[in-house]
Amino acid sequence: MVNNRKVRLMTKLAIYEKKEGKEDIKLSRYFRRDYVRLHLLYTLIAVTAGYLLVLALIGAYQMEYLIKEAVHLDYIGIGKLILGVYIILLTIYMMASMIGYSLYYDKSRKKLAKYFRMLRKLRSFYQEEDGERAREEE
Repeated sequence: MVNNRKVRLMTKLAIYEKKEGKEDIKLSRYFRRDYVRLHLLYTLIAVTAGYLLVLALIGAYQMEYLIKEAVHLDYIGIGKLILGVYIILLTIYMMASMIGYSLYYDKSRKKLAKYFRMLRKLRSFYQEEDGERAREEE
């Protein structure tokens, strides 16, 4: 006979595994600290690449001025300004990434804990069925 509770539980598990569970199960391979550090590294690379692209665009736009004033420019001041803006942007993005990925990790772990509870419940259904079959065979 079909156990409706078991079928509903299996359906919920399948839906979770098919949709958001893929990412959560992949994420379960990491410790929180490792997951956050990995994404901080991605953020560092992305912010650096974006900042360099913006600097290249600004440099290309101001090329005529830069060539005319090449002798009179304060290169140390410009370098300090560029580095200061980079450090400020990097700090803001790194803090936001650290907070965001930590929250995402915690949320994912809660969903995984619920998923594993449902799996244990499903296992108990199967163990009950095996026990009933063993009694019937005796």
